[in-house]
Amino acid sequence: MIVAVHQGPYAELPEAVATAAEHGAGLVVTAEMITTGYHIGEAAHRLAEPADGPLSAALGALAARHGVALAYGYPERDGPTVYNSAQLLGPDGSRLANYRKTHLFGDLDRTRFAPGDEPVVQADFGGLRTGLLICYDVEFPEMVRAHALAGTHLLLVPTALMQPYERVADLLVPVRAHENGLYVVYANRCDTEGELTYCGHSSISAPDATLAKAGTGPELIFADVDLTALTRAREETPYLTDRRPQLYRSLTEGPQP
Repeated sequence: MIVAVHQGPYAELPEAVATAAEHGAGLVVTAEMITTGYHIGEAAHRLAEPADGPLSAALGALAARHGVALAYGYPERDGPTVYNSAQLLGPDGSRLANYRKTHLFGDLDRTRFAPGDEPVVQADFGGLRTGLLICYDVEFPEMVRAHALAGTHLLLVPTALMQPYERVADLLVPVRAHENGLYVVYANRCDTEGELTYCGHSSISAPDATLAKAGTGPELIFADVDLTALTRAREETPYLTDRRPQLYRSLTEGPQP
């Protein structure tokens, strides 16, 4: 399956989806909070809507028009609570999965959003078990390992990574793919918002290589993800099967007597 990452503004999303479809993409992944902006203060609550709200319907229609799946970040309202969320829509526009960011980044997140409490959200799509994380979540190795152990093949990470943290995009993300034997699709922003400058550097990483890498400006990148290649990579580097969980209990349970 060909995956495309849209590293650009929301206004360009319809054109990006159309172009991705023309190039044979089955899935387009966009940035964190792409629909409203991320560093927007109280507007995040005003603009939030349910997972099945008008925005989902409009983007579902866009996905169905071009026959591609679409992953996007948005502010989700559930009753009085607002989450920083990401949703995966199928190529028919149906809602496949919705994830709420579990690790909130500083006051930018904590003053606006409640944390999610479901670490692994998945959907089967295109022959691959597909999971979702958001930005800061991928910086916690436990989160990506939890996905790997739950059988995730393709991990989608809508992101709003700002300068001067480019090292996360350039160094950490490929390592997450390698150490967990899965694909990581990292879709970042590349514009400015207030005092924040988002650094771009979106990527599509396989366990053994970076398949596609964006620069610092608007761009659409592509890569082919394949379960056979993933299986081979996991056999060549068997971190998951060589684990000894009994040695790691202190990581979550504290020191053992």
